[in-house]
Amino acid sequence: MQNQVKIRIPEQVNSILETIQGAGYEAYVVGGCVRDALLGREPHDWDVTTSALPGQVKELFPRTIDTGLKHGTVTVMCGAVGYEVTTFRVDGVYEDGRHPKEVTFTPSLEEDLKRRDFTINAMAYDGRGGLIDLFGGQKDLERGLIRAVGDPVQRFSEDALRIMRAVRFSAQLGYEIEEATLKAASDLAPNLRKISAERIREELEKTLMSDRPDLLRTAWKAGITKEFLPEFDRCMETEQNNPHHCYTVGEHILKGVSLVRKDRVLRLSMLLHDIGKPACRTTDAKGIDHFYGHADVGYEMARSILKRLKYDNATIRQVLPLVKWHDMQVRLTEPAVRRAVVKIGEDLFPLFLEVKQADMLAQSTFQREEKQKVLDTLCGLYSRIIERGDCLNLKDLAVKGSDLIALGVRPGKEMGAILTQMLEDVLNVPEHNNKEYLVKRFAYFTG
Repeated sequence: MQNQVKIRIPEQVNSILETIQGAGYEAYVVGGCVRDALLGREPHDWDVTTSALPGQVKELFPRTIDTGLKHGTVTVMCGAVGYEVTTFRVDGVYEDGRHPKEVTFTPSLEEDLKRRDFTINAMAYDGRGGLIDLFGGQKDLERGLIRAVGDPVQRFSEDALRIMRAVRFSAQLGYEIEEATLKAASDLAPNLRKISAERIREELEKTLMSDRPDLLRTAWKAGITKEFLPEFDRCMETEQNNPHHCYTVGEHILKGVSLVRKDRVLRLSMLLHDIGKPACRTTDAKGIDHFYGHADVGYEMARSILKRLKYDNATIRQVLPLVKWHDMQVRLTEPAVRRAVVKIGEDLFPLFLEVKQADMLAQSTFQREEKQKVLDTLCGLYSRIIERGDCLNLKDLAVKGSDLIALGVRPGKEMGAILTQMLEDVLNVPEHNNKEYLVKRFAYFTG
């Protein structure tokens, strides 16, 4: 089906299309770039599909890279920018639930579009013939629907990662997953065990970074999350009978993720901040639930989850302290705030404040005004400390290790203890960060 929708194609991409078409082959932009253009969004990538074979594509352009010749993909270089050009193909048998064992090139655009995951990603376009939409992708965009191309069972059996992609597109676009597509995703969710942790992580992260991360709920209802994040399922099933809460632990988490800024560390921290609550739930004589120690338990669980999903050490080092300290109540004095900054980390403390804000807003309205006032005061104290440039670490201490060596202190535990004592003093009274004062004050160590 063709129609006269107009899509503005970048000049370099249009040049690639015209060069291939001028040589007698078919060529179209395809997939996500067409979807995004129809939604009025600026596409990040422009992919081209063509009837020309990889060797024929290479002959038409002066600079190409053999990106994936086996699968028909050549990258055409236009200056410093590369565009993937892929030959129409039919996928062979998917033996590993992720990749076809082999691909066969075909002269048919329809056959190529048929193998794609969802209707909204199975449209092609060129300036001459307009939009080619064989499976109702444009209508699904209008209806806000994620629907598999053809038989959803076959699509998900071919590549189980498409199950995660359905959830991700639902969250990114705020769309519903069509009933038959969702049922197939649910039935075939165990196939996600065949997918690498890295690919699962990538799709989960895109979901978390979307406009509707709360639609992870859809994946839970369909039994998808239990295959890669069973701890979250327990949270969705754990009530919080407590005046400070109005949601289950899981719904509170989803609310918090939605309320925090779009930052991967912040959103991961909100996803995991209460992950330890189900294991810590107790109910008192009045029927009130408590979750004593959940932050420490959650810290260990979060470590395990992040390692299981193959997160890098830098991300783990940022997320874990935010999980561990998210529930910490900081006394509203400048010395206490300075100590909290040292404990959590200077780079992480601003994120800690954002986590506290989202966590509070995801609770019930009970005492919200008072809680907000406390948090605002904490933020104010922190701002003054930063504006004034108070010493918050050994690096900014007026006395260095070299100064102590000059005074006869040997490097090692003794020196570390002296510097720590000096920093403690300065955290109490910032004006004490003076070399002369500190040396005199701690003369009993150095003399």
